[in-house]
Amino acid sequence: MSDQILIVDDEKEIADLLDLYLANEGYTIHKCYDGESALKIVETQALDLAILDVMLPDVDGFTICRKIREHYNYPIIMLTAKVEDIDKIRGLTIGADDYMTKPFNPLEVIARVKAQLRRYKNYNDAPADNSNVFEVGGLMIDNERHECTLYGKPISLTPIEFKILWTLCENNGKVVSSEQLFETVWGEEYLDCNNTVMVHIRRLREKLGEQPRNPKYIKTVWGVGYKIER
Repeated sequence: MSDQILIVDDEKEIADLLDLYLANEGYTIHKCYDGESALKIVETQALDLAILDVMLPDVDGFTICRKIREHYNYPIIMLTAKVEDIDKIRGLTIGADDYMTKPFNPLEVIARVKAQLRRYKNYNDAPADNSNVFEVGGLMIDNERHECTLYGKPISLTPIEFKILWTLCENNGKVVSSEQLFETVWGEEYLDCNNTVMVHIRRLREKLGEQPRNPKYIKTVWGVGYKIER
């Protein structure tokens, strides 16, 4: 069964172009031009990835992203005509995994879709390893089951967030730079992507109930990187 992808863009030419390219790659496409239709698809279809335009005539892409993250962890790629960093940061903060600014090369979109799906599947289908459990101060991360709990309460993490947290746990007590985190988690060359890492760290801390000025779990070593230690 092919992966199912949601495409939402009110610019019909863009949505149709993405539909054409991704369908040619063998994906099953659910395409719509407004937010309300997109939300209905989210509720009724078993999706594997969503491509969301930020600016829509009714319900914007940020709102759709939030709705998806209330129940699902599949990858989300945001599209926008804006270039301001604040839009990118906002999208990443509410749970998006990637971000592309229009105009874009459809072949790059395909490459990013494949990378996100590969990462998502690796996250869900990782082989068992009973030694892959890290616990510290009420926080438990199980890499075998891909579960995270805080004082026994499940914490819902996206694949990217889980990989960041587990990478820090694997390096128990060692400082991991933003560059190392990005290249390990995203599998791409680090090109001034400190904001991307920082936004995901901030979101992780929020989910863990961290105090911004005195985090209990994810420590910042200024000018160097991040660490977790028992």
